[in-house]
Amino acid sequence: MTCRESTFMPVYSSLTHALAEALVGVLWFVEGSDEEQMDPDDAVKALEGVAHLISNLSSDQRNELTGLLGMMADAESTPARREFLEGIPEGFGLVDAVV
Repeated sequence: MTCRESTFMPVYSSLTHALAEALVGVLWFVEGSDEEQMDPDDAVKALEGVAHLISNLSSDQRNELTGLLGMMADAESTPARREFLEGIPEGFGLVDAVV
């Protein structure tokens, strides 16, 4: 690894954490895109694809992802992104909706 790579590449505790960060980045982009940046139908397809993938995770995998999202939200300094992270588990069916 070069000095440049270590400066710009975050270090994650696991591949799962790195992939969760990547997934959140994509979801954040899709959710925040307007019609000029992304076709609304394509945005819905992308979000539905993620929801389908998440629905097929095992209980342990869902718990792991929920835990990672919680850690990411706790570490997030931008209020809007923290709120977004906190909403992912319920919004994508990782946890039962709070009544």
